[in-house]
Amino acid sequence: MLVAVRHTWGEDRVFFLDEEGTQRSLPRGWTDAADLDPFVALAGGRSALRVENLLALVELLEGLSTAGGLPAVVREILP
Repeated sequence: MLVAVRHTWGEDRVFFLDEEGTQRSLPRGWTDAADLDPFVALAGGRSALRVENLLALVELLEGLSTAGGLPAVVREILP
């Protein structure tokens, strides 16, 4: 049972009663009480990854291609 949504411990938290009636809480972002992510709303299911996630993946792959003599896994796309 949902009791309240409050800003505590430096974040928005959802307070609820568990099966035994004990009040518990979770970060609001872990629940469906969180605001809809603007990227998810605007992408409308057309994109699985965000730009920042793709850039982080490129950095990871570039690091793998130069570490320990591993074969290059990222190649430049030429026009």
